[in-house]
Amino acid sequence: MKVIHINTYEGNGGAGRACLRLSDALKAHGTDSSVLVYYQFQKSEKSKAFSHSLFQKIRAVYHILAERYLSKFLTKTALKTPFSLQWFGSNIVNHPAVQSADIIHLHWVNHGFLKPSNLAALEELNKPIVWTFHDSNAFTGGCHVRYTCENFHKQCGNCPLLKISGKNDISHWNWLKKKKGYANLDFHIIAPSNWMASSVRFSSLMGVRQQTVIPNTIETNVFKPYVKSEARRIFNIAPEKFVILSGFMPSKNDKHKGTAYLIEALNDLAKRPDIDPGNIELLIFGNKDGVEMPEFPFKTKLLGTINDDTQLAKCYSAADAFITPSLEDNLPNTVMESLACATPVIAFKTGGIPDMVNHLVNGYLADYESAEDLATGMEWLYHEEHAPEIQKEARLTILKYFSEEVVAKKHQQLYQSLIDAHIY
Repeated sequence: MKVIHINTYEGNGGAGRACLRLSDALKAHGTDSSVLVYYQFQKSEKSKAFSHSLFQKIRAVYHILAERYLSKFLTKTALKTPFSLQWFGSNIVNHPAVQSADIIHLHWVNHGFLKPSNLAALEELNKPIVWTFHDSNAFTGGCHVRYTCENFHKQCGNCPLLKISGKNDISHWNWLKKKKGYANLDFHIIAPSNWMASSVRFSSLMGVRQQTVIPNTIETNVFKPYVKSEARRIFNIAPEKFVILSGFMPSKNDKHKGTAYLIEALNDLAKRPDIDPGNIELLIFGNKDGVEMPEFPFKTKLLGTINDDTQLAKCYSAADAFITPSLEDNLPNTVMESLACATPVIAFKTGGIPDMVNHLVNGYLADYESAEDLATGMEWLYHEEHAPEIQKEARLTILKYFSEEVVAKKHQQLYQSLIDAHIY
């Protein structure tokens, strides 16, 4: 069985990482798996680049930038919600890796890679196609994050993100292009979370299509628990401190990452009578140099971008809790990484996070958009006498449901069923 995974970038963003992790897991368990990306930021042996000549690279950069800046021009700046037009694209039908594959596995194909008509062209290959939905864009008129908007239940239009909104606005026209592109394309949807599966069922574009819930995976031999005292020594943290870990940048400009709730929750926690602020230390990874950071109520270490996964695993291991205030996320990698390192997670009860976090067992699920309840989650773990048991449950959750072997096997079974059905 030969599988080709299609993604815009290699390892850039959650979808890129999830795509590479799945391909590696499949290879480790007997499947001939490879990755084709639209654009490589640097040469890599982990994927094949569709844009490899100088002309193709220039064209790709033009498409990526045009897509991003036109979207920003047409949407309301204050909302800071990702929106894709999908006006640009490339035909991948004749690429050797696509031609030779038994299964075509689509992932995140925005930023000028595959527009609906390019997807429609894949039907002529007469191969089984699966498509993992890493966000909501495939079944909306442009947005990647929906919040409470239910226009995707119909035909979009009246989009709250667009500067010029109405019944026949750009989101509606995008919806129509997708309907046309998908009409004759037979593909099976993979939803990484039950939340995404439910969203698909309610969508006007995808509601009748077959889908299977299969989560993303993670390298459990890389993201694993390290001795907490040793991990803290690396980051120069006193062993007796209660350490809270979070990511801050680049999510600061994305409304759906909920940064404002993180800051409010930390300030709330610091004021609680049974909390000693001097005993708490905050670790922030992912912050960008030169960007103004807010005042935090606890001693704070800014770790910047961590590109080495082993170092990142030690960062998780150094913490007592990982807090993510995301308002909408499919199956966030950071939550999975933290749990794999035996660090409990405190997050809102939203998106696919409840698929990973079991309330009061391996973490804490706070009421949606309640910074006060996020603070309560941190306070609960701060005083919890059975923290070691909670940490063990965090690791066991990943090994049982999200390990490479478990997730690879589920994909292999689906692939084979689609190939068998295609033959007969």
